[in-house]
Amino acid sequence: MKSKKSKTLVPIPTLLIILAGVVGATVLTPKLIGILDEIVITSKPEPPEYRLDAPSEVLPLADISAKERQIPLETIANQEKPSLDRSRARFLLAGDILRDDFDGAKALNYLKNLDQEYPILAPYILLREGRAYELTNDIEKAQEIWLKLVAEFPENLVSAEAYYKLGNYDSNYWQEAIKRFPQYPRTHEIARQLLKKDPKQKDLLLLLATYDLSSQTKANLDQLVKEFGKELTPQEWDIIANNYWQNSHYLPSVKAYQKGTSTPENLYRIARGYQVSNKKVEAKSFYLKLVNEFPDAPDTGLALRRLAAMTQGDEALSYLSKVDKRFLEEAPKALSQKATILTVMGRFDEATKARNELLQQFPNSEEAANYRWQVAQEFARGNNFVSAWQWAQQISVNNPDSDVAPKAGFWVGKWAEKLGQPSEAQKAFQFVLDNYPHSYYAWRSAVRLGKDVGDFTTIRSLPLKVETPNTRSIPPAGSNMFKELFLLGENQEAIDLFRGEIGDKRELTVSEQFIQGLIEQIQGKNLQGINTIWNLKNRRDNSEDYREWQILRNSPEYWYGLFPFHYEDLIVKWSTQRKLNPFLVVSLIRQESRFEKEIKSPVGATGLMQIMPDTGKWIAPQINVKEYSLTDPDDNIKMGTWYLDYTHETYNGNSLLAVASYNAGPGNVANWVKRYNLDDFDEFVENIPFPETKGYIESVFANYWNYVELYDPQIQEKID
Repeated sequence: MKSKKSKTLVPIPTLLIILAGVVGATVLTPKLIGILDEIVITSKPEPPEYRLDAPSEVLPLADISAKERQIPLETIANQEKPSLDRSRARFLLAGDILRDDFDGAKALNYLKNLDQEYPILAPYILLREGRAYELTNDIEKAQEIWLKLVAEFPENLVSAEAYYKLGNYDSNYWQEAIKRFPQYPRTHEIARQLLKKDPKQKDLLLLLATYDLSSQTKANLDQLVKEFGKELTPQEWDIIANNYWQNSHYLPSVKAYQKGTSTPENLYRIARGYQVSNKKVEAKSFYLKLVNEFPDAPDTGLALRRLAAMTQGDEALSYLSKVDKRFLEEAPKALSQKATILTVMGRFDEATKARNELLQQFPNSEEAANYRWQVAQEFARGNNFVSAWQWAQQISVNNPDSDVAPKAGFWVGKWAEKLGQPSEAQKAFQFVLDNYPHSYYAWRSAVRLGKDVGDFTTIRSLPLKVETPNTRSIPPAGSNMFKELFLLGENQEAIDLFRGEIGDKRELTVSEQFIQGLIEQIQGKNLQGINTIWNLKNRRDNSEDYREWQILRNSPEYWYGLFPFHYEDLIVKWSTQRKLNPFLVVSLIRQESRFEKEIKSPVGATGLMQIMPDTGKWIAPQINVKEYSLTDPDDNIKMGTWYLDYTHETYNGNSLLAVASYNAGPGNVANWVKRYNLDDFDEFVENIPFPETKGYIESVFANYWNYVELYDPQIQEKID
């Protein structure tokens, strides 16, 4: 950091003596004033204490429009006493003014000395101050401020923004950004602008290949391969291949990996890339190459299972037999595959032997849990509830973290009821509610325990209140500067800074991946963002990642990220008008579209509530709508809630049947009602012959339970 010229501190009594000697004896000349300026330091207040979790009147305004928050921010910004909130308010107001009004002079009123009062965002304050002077056409002062930024914060990523600004007046500064901050998004913009002038710049193309994983980089990758393919090193081919792979461009990645370094991971990706591109011959060839060249590599176990899935009979079994205890992650899966193949071949004794090996050698695996559940179900179908109970109980003991554990625990309770053991049933239901509180079966257990949480026949009109958090949660990773920007709702700055901090890391930590999911949702990529967070559960194979995930999922922030309440105003408005439970509506939207307003299914279902075009045409005249768009959120929710209301009316307010009808159609539901007993809703769900609809019902009502837990402040009292 550039050092500042220090000034001498003089005690107040000494200062008074000096002044007494000069006042009345002479006029204070400019020179003398200058001397006094060197002697005297005006006492500057210390910056307010900075705490991310400090109570704040500003943070609730983060996601409100500039117009709506202007007056409350001005009230806070004009307070006389320095405070963190005052600094935050001034920073936000200056940003709003610069973005919306382009009034540099007005913004400067809020930015003056703010970098001293608000050091956590000092680089951004200087950046904005320079922009403010630029808007007043004081270009010299603007450049002076930006040079001050890079001098005082030479290693800070935000300096790349200053170099970009300075480069608009002197292009040499852009080269400095490229040299010092190649990982920062603004540098990538610089690279693209320079490539437009001269596309044949290998270093810039490689920079984008290394650091920019956005989809727009593919054209740059193609250019790099076309122009410089013959001179690229294997390591550079790896960089190109990884970028293609991350963006699901599998065939280009395959070609690049074949010119890269020879590693187990690269060989696996070549084979897998061919496989998902339906080039089975090539895929098999490279899977075998991996098996032969790296027989003990972790990727080899999965390659052998892929080979088995691509083949049949004895050939498939031969591959699976090689997946031994060297591959602890894949071995239980291989035994399960083996048992299935042997069963299809009619070799039942060998299949039983494989399953027994699975239980004996890998009793804690997901595959062992699934087999135990399969056996329990078979006993239950034969009304042997004692044996079903015993097999399901083993899952709670040996596989408590398996996906099937909540379901097994719930049905232990149901079977205990059938056996006339209500106390054991209550224990089982309470176990599920305590240990799997976010599952569909936690809700079903709460119902069986008599909690006032609503059942399928009552949740439509259950009096629930939607109460969303008024501030963002503190991100679990990233610098404090990033966290502050995130909390303030300064989205683009926060996103760019986070990407710069991540750099070229190929594997994010659990917390970083969680933040990535939040960022994707901020960008409107809701499907991708929710899935990014959901996929954290797949990192169980790494014990450190698993521990971090367990800690994260014990925080409400994790669940808010998984179950966001996008389009809250529209959902509440139309749910209220249709007399529907808003939590049920948002749960259905989450399942249908993951809040993607323009998404279309392969059969044409469109928008947030996935309305078929013909269904939309049928609904429109019934609600007196002549013009509408299924990709417009308001139109879609208006029509979707009408149809959900219609299905509820059809089935006398039964939300189970209404939701099933929304997915499978009224004809199928009518047939199921005739075939299966509705006296027990849980058994009815188990009897549904369509796996998709059965899973749909469990997913929608699991969503419902989580939304109620997160956004209804009274639900915890009802559970307790």
